[in-house]
Amino acid sequence: MQNTANVEKSRVTALTAINTAKILTIVCLVAFAVVFGIQDFRQIIYLCLHISYCLWWLVEQWFYPQRRQIFNEPMGVSRFILVLFFVGFLYALPGYLAFTNPVPLSMTTTAVALPLYTFGTLINATADVQKLSAKQYGAGLVRDGIWRFSRNINYFGDLLRYLSFSVVAGSPWAYFVPVAVLFTSLQRMSQKDQSMSAKYPDYAEYQQSSVRLIPFIW
Repeated sequence: MQNTANVEKSRVTALTAINTAKILTIVCLVAFAVVFGIQDFRQIIYLCLHISYCLWWLVEQWFYPQRRQIFNEPMGVSRFILVLFFVGFLYALPGYLAFTNPVPLSMTTTAVALPLYTFGTLINATADVQKLSAKQYGAGLVRDGIWRFSRNINYFGDLLRYLSFSVVAGSPWAYFVPVAVLFTSLQRMSQKDQSMSAKYPDYAEYQQSSVRLIPFIW
């Protein structure tokens, strides 16, 4: 029995896999810069946006240790490798497309991408900070502040960020990543609805008075 418990404790968690994948994404982006070189502001802006996002993901767990309780389910070797491929390599696809795109980055594209990234980051970070702070002081269901606009406003902010990467990449294939992020988020949202309904009696009312993902729309 004790050996079984030790095995359970030694298992890698999903958060460890995601953190490793974020580092792998950074390595991929740096490798693209070395192999293909910097030809235009497209590559510079892409590196700044995507690497700063990966670094913030890692640093935020240091600022808020409570974040380490998220994605804490144990993970076997096969799933760990799958996460590394999906979140590490595949999520770097827009970066590859940005570095192999010979067309100069236009002012219009920049004007679209930068606000997407900025507001996406602000929305996601604000949602995380509000919920973590509320939980720290013993709050129950968090449904005010930025969370009154959407039950999954943090996922919405994350989606905006990944859209900004695709816009900078300038290729239709780059939008595969935000679509993949959306489908993954929808799966987690369904799981969240079930767990929150069981945990909070007033969650059903919150569902009726709020939208699922996109503020004011859906």
